[in-house]
Amino acid sequence: MTKTLKICGIIVLTTGLGACAGMSNTEKGTLIGAGTGAAVGSVITGGSPVGTVVGAGVGGVIGHEIGENEDRRRGYR
Repeated sequence: MTKTLKICGIIVLTTGLGACAGMSNTEKGTLIGAGTGAAVGSVITGGSPVGTVVGAGVGGVIGHEIGENEDRRRGYR
């Protein structure tokens, strides 16, 4: 992965997180989990697109469950 592509990914991720103000914890957790999972999957597999996509999927599911649990705990859902 080139340095430019990595920088663009970081910019997109941070810009996307800035739009989280009106989101529930479930939505935030899914977004953050998918972004983190994609980054971890990419690092673990040496930049493999399959590893990135699988990491995003796994991270999104985990983040969704954590956020949903937080919403239930606070009585939002």
